Amino acid sequence: RASAAATIQAFRFLSRLRLARTQTATAAAAPYRRATSKRMSDKPEKPSLPEGYKVPEVWTFKEQEGKMGGMNRPTAGARHEKALPVGKHPIQLYSLGTPNGQKVTILLEELGIEYDAWLISIMSLEQFGSGFVDVNPNSKIPAMMDHTFDPPLRVFESGHILKYLAEKYDKFIPKDPRKKAECFNWLFWQMGSAPFIGGGFGHFYSYAPVNIEYAIDRFSMEAKRQLDVLDRHLATRDYVAGDEYTIADMAIFPWIRCIDVGYKAAKFLALADYKHVARWMEAIAARDAVKRGLRVNGFGEDAVKERHSKDDFA
Repeated sequence: RASAAATIQAFRFLSRLRLARTQTATAAAAPYRRATSKRMSDKPEKPSLPEGYKVPEVWTFKEQEGKMGGMNRPTAGARHEKALPVGKHPIQLYSLGTPNGQKVTILLEELGIEYDAWLISIMSLEQFGSGFVDVNPNSKIPAMMDHTFDPPLRVFESGHILKYLAEKYDKFIPKDPRKKAECFNWLFWQMGSAPFIGGGFGHFYSYAPVNIEYAIDRFSMEAKRQLDVLDRHLATRDYVAGDEYTIADMAIFPWIRCIDVGYKAAKFLALADYKHVARWMEAIAARDAVKRGLRVNGFGEDAVKERHSKDDFA
């Protein structure tokens, strides 16, 4: 019994000792916490553009200005009823001659198959028609229907369309496992990096309603970094996957071309300095199928607004 009593007494003593130490530490830390809190509350606010803008606790939608402002909303889904047309060929493409659309039409022309390519005017908000949303719930071009299936099979996202078609027709994906891996490495590099060139650099350099130095500098730096990545890679190979021309080349080419042709920024980003990229671009641009693919659903005088036959290029 004496031993048990001694144990209880020792436990109580240790408990009081721990409590006293905790209280001492808390009291000692209090001035530091008050000073830290004061420093944080005294931290000057960042400047805003436009001046006086305050970041709200909860964001709410308001109409945006600029060339692309009218199409942007924080919600998905159809905005109007409009069925999609269907042509006579198994492959039905709904697209526009932007870089993402050009990837697919280049591949289709390289494959040499017949297909129907219907123009979707994104500035007229046709991508929000009910028929298009049924094919791509994300309302982005390109989107595709394969009518060799019943019911037809939908395919969306440009990188997936490239992969789907190349696998379906067994072309432009290397058979060698290492080369195949490289092909997909660079295909998905492009898919991941495109928003920095398009939605980032292209938007703030060309489409935003005001010039914002920070935004232009931020995305110009990233665009040039990506050009340097590609240039270094192409220094020792003909194509991005090695010695074979693949869907990875078809995916990357239109976006590098857009820096010049679309955004008119070749001088601004010193595009000519990337010698290996320039050599690669020239080789791909010289291909007849690439020339045709760039015309489909395009914008220039030689554009083929809708493509339903090889004869449309005559």
